Amino acid sequence: MKKLLVQLDDRSYPIYIGSGLLNRPELLTQHIKSRQVLVVTNETIAPLYLDAILKNLQSYIVETVVLPDGEQYKTLDFVARIFDKLLAGKFSRNATLIALGGGVIGDMGGFAAACYQRGIPFLQIPTTLLAQVDSSVGGKTGVNHALGKNMIGAFYQPQCVIADADVLDTLDDRQLSAGLAEVIKYGLIRDAEFFVWLENNMDALLARDKQALAFVIERSCINKAEVVVEDETESGVRATLNLGHTFGHAIETGVGYGQYLHGEAVAIGTCQAADLSRRKGWLNDADVARIMALFKRAKLPVNPPKEIDSQRFLELMAVDKKNVDGQIRLILLKKIGEATLPTDINQELLEVTLKTYGR
Repeated sequence: MKKLLVQLDDRSYPIYIGSGLLNRPELLTQHIKSRQVLVVTNETIAPLYLDAILKNLQSYIVETVVLPDGEQYKTLDFVARIFDKLLAGKFSRNATLIALGGGVIGDMGGFAAACYQRGIPFLQIPTTLLAQVDSSVGGKTGVNHALGKNMIGAFYQPQCVIADADVLDTLDDRQLSAGLAEVIKYGLIRDAEFFVWLENNMDALLARDKQALAFVIERSCINKAEVVVEDETESGVRATLNLGHTFGHAIETGVGYGQYLHGEAVAIGTCQAADLSRRKGWLNDADVARIMALFKRAKLPVNPPKEIDSQRFLELMAVDKKNVDGQIRLILLKKIGEATLPTDINQELLEVTLKTYGR
C-alpha cells in the first residue's frame, strides 16, 4: 500500500492506494469519530462492494442510501434522498458519510456532507479509475443543473481517500477508458514525462496490468495533490486541471447527461483545446497528432457530436465556473506538459475551432 498526504493544514488527509484495501477495516475506522455512519452508493456498486464495507462497520450504527447509477441522477432531487436518510435517522453533526462509488456518488455524497448541518465528516472510496485518479481527490463536490454541469457545489475535503485497485477488475472497458482521459490530462498539463510513459504503456493499461494501473493511480494522485495544495479553491493554477472540461461540459449538457461519460466528453474537449492551442501558435501539427493518437489508443472519442453546432457550443460554454464577467476562459496548452489560462480568448479562433474541428 502507498500512502500520499494532501497537505492542507488542519484539513490534511491521506490517500491510500493499493490492493485489498476494502478488506482492511482499520483504514476506515481510524477516520470515523462517532458511531453513526451513512454509506451512500449506487445500484451498480451496492451488489459488488457494499457488503464488504458493512462488514468493516459492524460496531457502528450504519444506514445506507442506494441511488440510481448515472450522471443524469446527479441532481438536487437525488441528493435530497441522502438528506432524507440523515434526517430520518437523526444523524448528528459528528456522524460520518462514506461515499462508495464513482465520480457521481463522490460528488453527491461530498456535497450532501458539506451541506448537512453545515458540514459532517465524509470519506471517499472511489470505485472507478476516473474517481480514483481525479474526482475523489481535492474536495470538489456538487451536482448538475439542466443549464450547466457542476454549477451547484462546494469545496469540501474528505477525511481520507481509499483507492483499492482491485475494484477496477469489475469496471467495464468503457469506464476504464473514461478514466484514462483524466490520466492523460495530467501528462498534458504538467507532466510531459508521464505523457511519454502513457504513450509507451497504453496497451498494458487497457489490458488491466495491475502494476501499470497502480502506477498511474499514484502518479495522477501526486499530480492532483500538488496542484490542490498550491491552490485549493481554484483561484489560480488549479484551473489548469480543467483542460478540455469547458468544451466537455458543453457536450455533456448539450446532448443530455449520461449520453457521454465524463471522460469521453473531456477527451473530445481536450482535442478541441489542442486544436485551438495550435491556432494560437503554441502547439504544432505533430503535437496535436500525438495528443489525438493517445486518446484514440485509449479507445476514446476525439470528435464532437454533430448535433451541437458552433453557436450552441458558445451558448453552453458561456455557463462555466472559470468565466469572468461573461467572458469565456479556457485552459490551453503552451506545449505538451505545460498548460495556461489565457486572460483573453480570441473569439474568431475559437469559432474556427468550433466550426471546423472534427466536422
